[in-house]
Amino acid sequence: MKLNDEMYDEIFTEKENKREVITLNKNSAWSIIYDWFSCIFPALICVVLLLTFAFRLIKVDGTSMESTLIDKDRVVVTNIFYTPKDGDIVVISHGEEYAEPLIKRVIATEGQTLKIDFENGEIYVDGVLLNEDYIQGQTIEGDAVIPEVIPEGKVFVLGDNRTVSLDSRYQKVGLIDASSIIGKAQIDLIPHTYDEYGQPRLDFGKVRYLYD
Repeated sequence: MKLNDEMYDEIFTEKENKREVITLNKNSAWSIIYDWFSCIFPALICVVLLLTFAFRLIKVDGTSMESTLIDKDRVVVTNIFYTPKDGDIVVISHGEEYAEPLIKRVIATEGQTLKIDFENGEIYVDGVLLNEDYIQGQTIEGDAVIPEVIPEGKVFVLGDNRTVSLDSRYQKVGLIDASSIIGKAQIDLIPHTYDEYGQPRLDFGKVRYLYD
């Protein structure tokens, strides 16, 4: 059937309007996706940068820091403008002799004098006896030679569980390069405790700050 000009124009206009509506809907969908992406992508970049350069979540592996930190605890570590100082709990990047990062306590830093009385389990830094109410076990002697003065760029570290900790008392670890310290442990974010079978289990509601 042949359409007259008036009918043809009406049908054509209706079809064009439908095409326009479809086009607008597609543009609107892409616009929403773009808006979401433009908001989320910068946020993801910020999170990645913060986790890489500012905050890290490190898992405690082993018992060398008991009873301050328990095996499988997760601690928040920061490293922005950080300089190691006495008493800090730090995470140390792995070296040639140990495959995994270490978590230890800073005892003395460069330029400080250090004396350990293994017989009595006492440590003196710059002539002052440390009050180590956080330790577990006796501070026994290792196989490393401990200098009287900590050399430049070095840090002397110990674990809080002195009878089992592999730390600066032993040649396998020795003095730590300050540049090898990833950062300072600030918060025990996911703490654990031992159950009746001696296995670590989550200790809910016991998040702890690890600094004074």
